[in-house]
Amino acid sequence: MSSIRLVAQTREIPPVDDLLSHASAARPLAWLRRGEGMVAAGDDAAAVVRIPGGGDRRRSDALADAWRDIAESAVIDDPVGLNGTGLVAFGALVFDERSAAESILVVPHTVIGRRDGRSWITRIRTADTDFAPVPDPIANGPHWAGRVGPGAQNPQGYQDAVRQALDEISAGEYGKVVLARDLAGTVPGDADLRRLVRALSTGYPDTWTFAVDGLIGASPETLVTAHARTVTARVLAGTIARGADPAEDAVASAALAASAKDLSEHRYAVQSVLATLRPHARALTAGDRPFVLELPNLFHLATDVEGALDDSASALDLVGAMHPTAAVAGTPTDAAIEAIRRLEPFDRGRYAGPVGWIDAAGDGEWAIALRCAQFADAPDAESGARRVTAYAGAGIVAGSDPESELLETRVKFRPLVDALA
Repeated sequence: MSSIRLVAQTREIPPVDDLLSHASAARPLAWLRRGEGMVAAGDDAAAVVRIPGGGDRRRSDALADAWRDIAESAVIDDPVGLNGTGLVAFGALVFDERSAAESILVVPHTVIGRRDGRSWITRIRTADTDFAPVPDPIANGPHWAGRVGPGAQNPQGYQDAVRQALDEISAGEYGKVVLARDLAGTVPGDADLRRLVRALSTGYPDTWTFAVDGLIGASPETLVTAHARTVTARVLAGTIARGADPAEDAVASAALAASAKDLSEHRYAVQSVLATLRPHARALTAGDRPFVLELPNLFHLATDVEGALDDSASALDLVGAMHPTAAVAGTPTDAAIEAIRRLEPFDRGRYAGPVGWIDAAGDGEWAIALRCAQFADAPDAESGARRVTAYAGAGIVAGSDPESELLETRVKFRPLVDALA
């Protein structure tokens, strides 16, 4: 039984047009897609579960068990019954168990959401306290601009890492590895980070736009969703930049769909997801061939996977089983992660890790934290600015070209760099 005893109360409210106006300016907590989703109102949390590195268990397992205990002891009053109502927690997990960063679940005091045209408010308290006052909406702060430049892995270093990976692939050490590089910079210490969240959710409405504990981004890749005993995932692997006009777009899309290198990379990723879900689900289905997913700045090869859960696995249990996928690590997984540790001169932290939410029934939506940046908790004491590190990566397989992979990371950086600017 958990030592955290929570009480959650959900009520339907008049339509909320601007969810982000209720979020914290300095530390937004949000999950948005296609104009719907959830935000935490205010800065305070009813409960926080932090799992540092160095333990004997996988952090996803520790979080899943901690959440199960919290949910089992909670008192929930939820007549609304929509996906995302009742007791919920927002989470972000590290990519690598050896990371110095923490994996985290945050249970806000107040959640305001919108789904299927209906809006709600969930208020959460500990059993021995009263509900906290609901914060008033906050007007947007002034416009601001952030600057980022080469981080620990500069462009030349990235190409050298790709060449080393190609040598190792040729030697048979692994079949695929996903290598990332970073950009580092600052934003004003008093920056209203909701402006960044808003720019991403508006410019890329078909992605999962997220903000959890300083990690902000817009991911096109669903890791896993669980709802009413149905599990779904979207696999993305294989990328090409969009053209300058419809004619160039058509050429680029056709080239991606016919690319032997990208189709090979995609097959690795799809087989990885199917193999992981089979122990938990039946009647798994996946398309015979990937479709081309269109985003504002690029095309991806994509395959949707769906099945029926036939065990008691929660969304967090499935997250633990599926992460890391071949789409963000490589294959075989252990060999690819060891290569990432050797070839990337930085700790990924939560980049390419799971990010999303879970409810008391174990349902939830989880994406892979891509097209994202991690913001420091507080401004630097000397400069007054707030540090930020952004990440982007590309899948390396036999036939990859170092310069082309570098260009792919530049395309993937663009949504975040443009929004920061």
